[in-house]
Amino acid sequence: MITLQVKRLKKSFGPKNIFRDLTLEHSGSALGIAGSNGSGKSTLLKCLSGLLPPTGGTIYWIKGEEQLPPGKVRKRMGYAAPYINLYDELSSIENLQFLAKVRRQPAADQQIKEWIQRVGLESAALQPYGKLSTGQQQRLRLASALFHQPDILLLDEPGSNLDEAGQRLVTDIAADFQANDKLLVLASNSRQELALCEKVYSVEKQTFL
Repeated sequence: MITLQVKRLKKSFGPKNIFRDLTLEHSGSALGIAGSNGSGKSTLLKCLSGLLPPTGGTIYWIKGEEQLPPGKVRKRMGYAAPYINLYDELSSIENLQFLAKVRRQPAADQQIKEWIQRVGLESAALQPYGKLSTGQQQRLRLASALFHQPDILLLDEPGSNLDEAGQRLVTDIAADFQANDKLLVLASNSRQELALCEKVYSVEKQTFL
């Protein structure tokens, strides 16, 4: 089982506090992060992923009895968000191949092929990322977060720009993470997406709902 522990977390940009003394603990399959636009959901996920250093406080990822060091967390983690872009000049397949090399993931071709199919990008697999529609780009972001089979998955507004079939894809992805050895953290202001989670934490109220 993977446990997330956040203790007295603070993030500020200059004099502006996004949140402070944020404390939560979650063990289980799926944790929802709720809040209105601008409430700090994305900032929290960036801190959890290591993209942003917190101003104060601590974040622990624990698997079983082992506290995971940052290097292990990065290897086990997938992260998809509308603000994370891939390389415009590379095709869908080339983007995933590049990420596989960065991750030093051997023999990733089969996983890449499977995820291109699963997110419905077979017909656009060779098109440059920059020429894909916004919905197709979001599908590739999801594939890029999942093709390496992470144990920890962070999704920020995963249904952004997706049609009904894309929304079902998000539901299926969340269902795949309903397992004791995986942890999904999903930030959204969509009730439909938050309903996919075992527990929901409000950034604004700093409590579980």
